[in-house]
Amino acid sequence: MGKLYFTRHGQTIWNVENKICGATDIELTELGHEQAVKLGKMIKTGTYHIDEILYSPLIRAAETARHISEQTGIPMREEPRLKEQNFGHYEGTARNGLEFGQAKTHFIDHYNGGETMLHLCQRIYNLLDELKEEADYKTYLLVAHNGISRVIQSYFHDMTNEEYAAFGIKNCEIKEYEFEKQLY
Repeated sequence: MGKLYFTRHGQTIWNVENKICGATDIELTELGHEQAVKLGKMIKTGTYHIDEILYSPLIRAAETARHISEQTGIPMREEPRLKEQNFGHYEGTARNGLEFGQAKTHFIDHYNGGETMLHLCQRIYNLLDELKEEADYKTYLLVAHNGISRVIQSYFHDMTNEEYAAFGIKNCEIKEYEFEKQLY
């Protein structure tokens, strides 16, 4: 079967300040723009074969995708399902706060106005199921967020609740996944 690539957007000021961005639309820092350009150059000179970039509608992911596309010539399009989870009243609070760390293990909690982990997983798993159908002839790079990286990791690898809550990747880190034929 085919491959799928995933990257997290470049750095934002809330990343620097260790705040939860969630669905809040936060722009890239100057370093975030540089990280995205560097990633684009790495993809262009590397052994990646990517047919299309799908990106979250939030500005930090859209700008990261734009830089990668400009460097590589790979076409890009917005995919609304890649938008980061809305963490409700936790948005803008400390990322490593004890209360939020515990809340991330509550998969059906709306966080007072946010989106549950189960709903987030449903929309991302549905997207991945669709991309899997095209994986024999089309390879995508998904440009999104740390919360989305967790869901994608869990789609391809078994994880405990604790591993899921703790999983994350660095800004502009790229991960490769391989779709396998399912036996069920």
